[in-house]
Amino acid sequence: MIKREPKIAIIIIHYNTPGYLKTCSDAILKQSYKNFEIHFIDNNSPSKEGLELMKKNYGHLPQINIIPNKKNIGYAAAANQGIALAIERKEPADYVVITNPDIIYSPTYFEKIIKRIEKKPKIAGITGKVYKYDFENKKPTKIIDTVGLFAYKNRRIIDDGQGLTDKGQFDKEREVFGISGACPLYRREALEDAKIMGEYMDEDFFMYKEDVDLSWRFLLLGWKNLYFPKAVAFHGRGTGIYERFKTGQVLKNRKNLSKFQKTWSFTNQRLMQLKNDLWINVFKDFLHIFLRELLMPFYVLLREPYLFKSYLNFFKLAPKILKKRRTIMKKLRISAKDMHKYFRNQSDYKM
Repeated sequence: MIKREPKIAIIIIHYNTPGYLKTCSDAILKQSYKNFEIHFIDNNSPSKEGLELMKKNYGHLPQINIIPNKKNIGYAAAANQGIALAIERKEPADYVVITNPDIIYSPTYFEKIIKRIEKKPKIAGITGKVYKYDFENKKPTKIIDTVGLFAYKNRRIIDDGQGLTDKGQFDKEREVFGISGACPLYRREALEDAKIMGEYMDEDFFMYKEDVDLSWRFLLLGWKNLYFPKAVAFHGRGTGIYERFKTGQVLKNRKNLSKFQKTWSFTNQRLMQLKNDLWINVFKDFLHIFLRELLMPFYVLLREPYLFKSYLNFFKLAPKILKKRRTIMKKLRISAKDMHKYFRNQSDYKM
């Protein structure tokens, strides 16, 4: 009996970036792995150019489902919409990919990554080696975009390797804290297990950090996240690709982020910690966490006072987040000691 190839559902979430859609869609359609479907979700983009491009070029293909949302429901809610389409059906997808439109997959990306994850049933999320793509000059680079997520003891979480030139230092497969939301592949069973109050990704986050939050939740529930370097993809990343390993690098490059992004990221970082952190680990890393949070209001006051409204939004959402926390903690399947191993000192980072 021939074993059926696992089915992948690829969800493209689009908001007003039509220039990337053809390169992304064509790269998916040219994959050596063929058992996939695409759900294209336009989140009520002000310009309808992207929606029309998809209908004209790909609307006739049976494996592509085009969904025009009537309002912008946020990235997390659109992701949940796509996940539901993929797995809550008679023949559900075995794996779900959430992809940004500015991703370009190498032709064997899904063939390689499916082959790997199929051998490790406890892997919830997996990513390949993702490089920066130079859309201005229409060429790939050897600059790392992400090789997974790296977590510091002060709970700052970064895309590992971002901004560094690849010299072979990321050629080894390894378990990681989490998977970047640029092009994660998730196991259906893990998504169903991590579903909280009807949500796969937390819709209170609207956008930003929802990928980190989901990765953290996977760990709490006993799943693993894997970086697999043999599968290669490329990412334009509209916010830019910068080294953010040290505090000075973060402060230097914050000017490249919009107020919208900084406001939501600021709120969601704190919501994520409240929701997922184990109190005994907070105690262990108290000085690291407290020092960061103690200095933050002074930074906000002097440099970005508009972020004070993020504190207000945090307190507004905290009761609901605590309710979600209680649900997660009832299902906790990792010890505090094993969870604490994922948080590292800044000096531990080897570039």
